[in-house]
Amino acid sequence: SILDNPIEAKRRIGYVPENPSMYNDMVVREYIRFIGAIKGVPKSRLSSQVDYMIERCALEDVVKKRIGELSKGYRQRVALAQALVNDPPVLVLDEPTSGLDPKQIYEIRQFIKSMAGERTIILSTHILPEVSMTCSKVVIINDGRIVASGPTEEIGENLMKSRQVEIRVSGDPERVKEAIGKVNGVRGIYETDGVYTIDIEKDVEVRPELARSIVNSGLDLLEMKSKSYSLEEVFLKLVTEEEGGAKA
Repeated sequence: SILDNPIEAKRRIGYVPENPSMYNDMVVREYIRFIGAIKGVPKSRLSSQVDYMIERCALEDVVKKRIGELSKGYRQRVALAQALVNDPPVLVLDEPTSGLDPKQIYEIRQFIKSMAGERTIILSTHILPEVSMTCSKVVIINDGRIVASGPTEEIGENLMKSRQVEIRVSGDPERVKEAIGKVNGVRGIYETDGVYTIDIEKDVEVRPELARSIVNSGLDLLEMKSKSYSLEEVFLKLVTEEEGGAKA
């Protein structure tokens, strides 16, 4: 365990903090090699492993530059390279895209996804859309306690007591809401720019009846699709319930 053998445990974990602290006067290759030696990469493999990480993290263009001269995006790549140089089975990333521009964010996300199946990656972030785009499993923590966990695509369906259907209808909004409200199983209706999000009971299939009600009311149904709950909606629901329970 970590407590019984902390040094060995640390060798098995690569870590990239939100704001990596590195030796700014060292050049990129020298720094990655230095960290690799500290982490116990055998001398016989050190040079080839450094070369591999430089290629894998797309650092070829800056390999001879000092770390202090690098952009935020390249510094993040160097931090990833040093975390992975000894090929740890676990990689911990703390807010890995913080402060990056959209192109850099995309590149870091693609790099993280490219490691799927190679090792366990633990991503700590407050940017929930990033979790949806990057992770296969989610653990939601509130006040230091795990309040939910599960596959990213299923966590909303499993935790929420309702499902959602999204429709686009041409016609008077009041008539549309009246037609939707006639359908059994509808729990709520929210309209934004002609798009209606409908909360329905979790185990009730309302789409056929919903379509009939809209058409029979003389309205034009333009589109209908199921809508998944976002992680933000799931997180806010869980946190709100936790806070409500604490006050009670």
